[in-house]
Amino acid sequence: FSGESQSKDARALFGDTRSFPSREEEIWIVARLKPFAPKKDDDTPRTGALMTKLAKEKKEVPLPLKHTDVNASVAGYIASVEVTQQFQNPYDSKIEAVYVFPLPENAAINEFIMTIGTRKIRGIIREREEAEQIYQEAKSQGYTASLLTQERPNIFTQSVANIEPGKQIDVTIKYFNTLAYVDGWYEFVFPMVVGPRFNPPGSTDGIGAVARGKQGISGQQTEVQYLKPGERSGHDISLKLDINAGVEIEELDCRSHVIKKEKSSDERVSVSIAPNDSIPNKDFVLRYRVAGERIKSNLITHRDERGGFFTLMIYPPQDLKELSRAPMEMVFVLDCSGSMRGKPIEQAKTAIERALKHLQEDDSFQIINFSERASALGPKPLEATPENIRRGLDYLKKLNGDGGTMMIEGIKAALDFPHDEERLRFVSFMTDGYIGNEADILKAVHDKLGASRIFCFGVGSSPNRYLLDSMAKIGRGAVAYLALDDSAADIMDNFFERISHPAMRDIEIDWGRMKVENVYPRRTPDLFVGRPVILTGRFEGEPSTIRVSGKGGSEEIQFSIAAKSKSAVAEHKGLPSVWARMKIADLADRSLWSDVGNLPKQIKQTALDYNLMSAYTAFVAADTSRKTKGEEGTTVPVGVPVPEGVKYKTTVQEK
Repeated sequence: FSGESQSKDARALFGDTRSFPSREEEIWIVARLKPFAPKKDDDTPRTGALMTKLAKEKKEVPLPLKHTDVNASVAGYIASVEVTQQFQNPYDSKIEAVYVFPLPENAAINEFIMTIGTRKIRGIIREREEAEQIYQEAKSQGYTASLLTQERPNIFTQSVANIEPGKQIDVTIKYFNTLAYVDGWYEFVFPMVVGPRFNPPGSTDGIGAVARGKQGISGQQTEVQYLKPGERSGHDISLKLDINAGVEIEELDCRSHVIKKEKSSDERVSVSIAPNDSIPNKDFVLRYRVAGERIKSNLITHRDERGGFFTLMIYPPQDLKELSRAPMEMVFVLDCSGSMRGKPIEQAKTAIERALKHLQEDDSFQIINFSERASALGPKPLEATPENIRRGLDYLKKLNGDGGTMMIEGIKAALDFPHDEERLRFVSFMTDGYIGNEADILKAVHDKLGASRIFCFGVGSSPNRYLLDSMAKIGRGAVAYLALDDSAADIMDNFFERISHPAMRDIEIDWGRMKVENVYPRRTPDLFVGRPVILTGRFEGEPSTIRVSGKGGSEEIQFSIAAKSKSAVAEHKGLPSVWARMKIADLADRSLWSDVGNLPKQIKQTALDYNLMSAYTAFVAADTSRKTKGEEGTTVPVGVPVPEGVKYKTTVQEK
């Protein structure tokens, strides 16, 4: 490594260097010259604005995030994604860029590289507090440095210090994640913008949504500054996705963006965002359907020096479709907060209208709406008579979006009233999930769930997928996403097709000759028609026939996943990271409602062992080969637009 003699003492602080990838990449760590305590500065922003006025400057200038480039590939149902953020300094003095951005909530982030010119400097994973101290020390000494921290499982902060005038610094993040699969369609999602969150009064650890240039007014630990209507930054995004499905790809569908596609074979296709659709104000969502009526259950494995890892997709048996459903108690919970005003709430209302028309005479229903507080159509569910359904439709038409998102009130209203044991209770939340107190909501769902099943419908162009996926997981249900251009009727028709057949519950698995441990999710979810369950764990031995048993309605159901030879089982190098990320997610969920004191320690240790991002670890990179010129740079936040379809005036705090 060049410059090794200059940083030998500092390198000693780093310790283990086994993660060095090649001689093309460097690791620079700044020496800690004295005990460090981070400077408390209430004026330091967490995120940003379209344009800003630096000290002593009189004109507005573009912000430093120039471009984001995304390169992804899919093998089986695991995606490998590389995200490069290109920062530049258009000012006359050096700056620090700070950018809050989203990634998938199940992303296993395991690589972080800072590029300066032709040099690549690989970041290291450290306990978060230590990484922040290293970054601040490097920043104060004039070294170029970068820091990546996690604010939520799907929200991250990127900080890049001491970017010199006219210089460009690229930061590359690499991760693995699994794809959702429903009724023959895989779904690849890349989120592009953090939606404006609402935080309950008195909270301080949420995600504040404030106007450009109004940092520090929300009282939250992390803030996102949003562009005003008509403003636009120079930041754009490019995305390319290479798919190797392994079987024929019969259909592609992307309703979020204009795309270009190139098909090299029946099994392979490359997709990219068209240049005229490069503004990062909505999630990129691509669905593709593979050949055959349905995919068969599938096993993927990987072995390295740490042992064996696997992920198993269990697809529900056809027998479930032959079983009719029991009477249902349908509870629709509609988010009527300001962020839902306009097209989002209209989509949600259309979906509920469709659902009401699907109800049968032995069903019952309730409609609950919430914003600052919750209210309902009545004190208890109504019988699904034609007259009551008309009442429900009339009630629905009067609802509009306004006010804050006190989602906890909706949770209480939906789960606290007495349950009719003669009916299956399905609670359907229709929301964008734009809240900052996710932990409170998930704990309430866990504590109040009872016999309910929770189905979440994420509404809008950039919903909070972490919250909605987690609610469905804890609530033993499923999640669907209703974009602004989707057919709300089709989404609800698919939902009723799913719940019109009983779920396969109380699932037990005989792993055969495989010795399996540490499987996540810890509790095997129910199997719904059209939706598989994905289990990921550790194993010893060789894959063999796997037998699955459970109950569908009142009937016992059993089926086998055929044994494969060692050479026929698919392999994927990302599995250790995927498994470790699922373990971290499980520990984080348990910490919401468990008093076990060592859960944070387990999360931190797992993240360090597998070189992963978490709430307790962070990536840091510092270039100590040279000091930048000038005094400490001015912090320049990077701004974001409000998501497509979201009203600025009803979601963004200006004073």
